[in-house]
Amino acid sequence: MAFWKKKRKRQTTAKKKTNVASMKPKLEYKPPTWQPTIPMPDKKLGDVSTKSPDEKIPETKPVEKHPDYRKEFLNAFQKLTYQHRTWDIWRDFIIMFACSLSNSMDKARYDEREKRYLLIIKKYNKQEQMLFPELAAHTVMALEDNPEQDFLGSIFMELKLGNESGGQFFTPYHVCQLMADITIGDVAAQIEKDGYVTIHDPCCGAGATLIAGVHSARKQLEKAGLNFQNHVLVAAQDIDEIVALMCYIQLSLLGVAAYIKVGNALTDPMTGNDSLDNYWFTMMYYSDVWTMRRIFHRMDDLTKGETNERET
Repeated sequence: MAFWKKKRKRQTTAKKKTNVASMKPKLEYKPPTWQPTIPMPDKKLGDVSTKSPDEKIPETKPVEKHPDYRKEFLNAFQKLTYQHRTWDIWRDFIIMFACSLSNSMDKARYDEREKRYLLIIKKYNKQEQMLFPELAAHTVMALEDNPEQDFLGSIFMELKLGNESGGQFFTPYHVCQLMADITIGDVAAQIEKDGYVTIHDPCCGAGATLIAGVHSARKQLEKAGLNFQNHVLVAAQDIDEIVALMCYIQLSLLGVAAYIKVGNALTDPMTGNDSLDNYWFTMMYYSDVWTMRRIFHRMDDLTKGETNERET
């Protein structure tokens, strides 16, 4: 028994064999990075790219949406319709906007138009009063963004404010532009001869035809290196005060030298003896260029009058 115990003890105390595999250094295995052999489409950028999967794609800035001034105008306008009629709001907005533009330059009629402005604005509460400058701002930005349009006229028709019984329908602007391009003639040659050209419309409406004519002339004058604001004068008239003031507002914001008369072109046409009470002059009409031009014309008229008296 002792022999077997000793032998067993030797077997149990024998040295363990070392594992050769465990003595080998451990190597970290990294699979090779896959590289495309042909250009692969980039899903984010939508073009052909050879970028590896590990390379980060540069972040693209989100494209800003172009503001829709027409929609913003109508949204602000709708807030006023809860307590007031659509036509009353439009009439009040146009009159107040026109008075505010006129009073910046036309001091001869300042008191009368300022009184009219204050009388209208009192009909609205403070929250509603803040919406009228917003409507004016949307109009300014719309014409700044795209000067070749009849912004107020198109909204007027969209709100269905036209007088159907009187046949009041505004011509679409693209039709006005076509007519202007056909009939405008050689403006540059006339300006070289007379110094300026006059565009007249006795039934101007919101001014779509006049705006189109001004831009047709502008394109000709730009080729000749001339500024249309110093060489194009607009004379307009309409029997409807609201649409005449719409024309006045848009020509004022477009920087056109113009005067608009409210009255019937058949029974009360423009004459040199008018009292000017129903006239609305744009800001550009008061510029130094047009002021000096009017002075020279008066001097010419006086000179012609003296010559005629001598001949008689």
